[in-house]
Amino acid sequence: MKNLSFILAVVILAIIVIAVAHFTGLWKTMSHEDLEGSFELMDIETKWVEKTFQPWPPKLVIVPAISFKIKNVSEKPLKYFYLNANFKFRDDVANLGDGFIEAIRREPLMPGETSETILLKSTHGIDGQNLEHFKSSPFFQSKIVDVKVFAKSQGSQYIPVGEWEVSKNIDFKEPEPYEMEQEKKKAEDIK
Repeated sequence: MKNLSFILAVVILAIIVIAVAHFTGLWKTMSHEDLEGSFELMDIETKWVEKTFQPWPPKLVIVPAISFKIKNVSEKPLKYFYLNANFKFRDDVANLGDGFIEAIRREPLMPGETSETILLKSTHGIDGQNLEHFKSSPFFQSKIVDVKVFAKSQGSQYIPVGEWEVSKNIDFKEPEPYEMEQEKKKAEDIK
């Protein structure tokens, strides 16, 4: 009798959870077509960004990245929006790395609104010693990296958004050596 009461309580609780999820839209999935027509990417920029930097011994690891804003072009709020980026050297089979982000979480993106800038960067990149190493590296200059971006929302499947070539721009500025910083401070103090 005790087991029957427990089973009945679990079944009733499950029905309540399912009903709440259904009526609040938590289980509602977005179709492929609805998702495709609900957003557009704006201000797209590809570049390389710092993953790791250490001044001594000199080491700089840069990774390919893509940044953009999302504009909601639908008539409904956009929520639970996920983006995935696959980075790979052109003509290679294996990915160089991936980037994943939950782009829209707590607050939905209302119709007509545009998100803040979103940055997706690869998990893996290229090792070097400093910026000059990459600017003079035949490997870095000759290898082309492409990025494919995919999106999903509210239980939909991932859809392809687009593919871009990653530029050779490196968004990183090496810090000045400590001695130079001290000399600048002294020069400013004299003024």
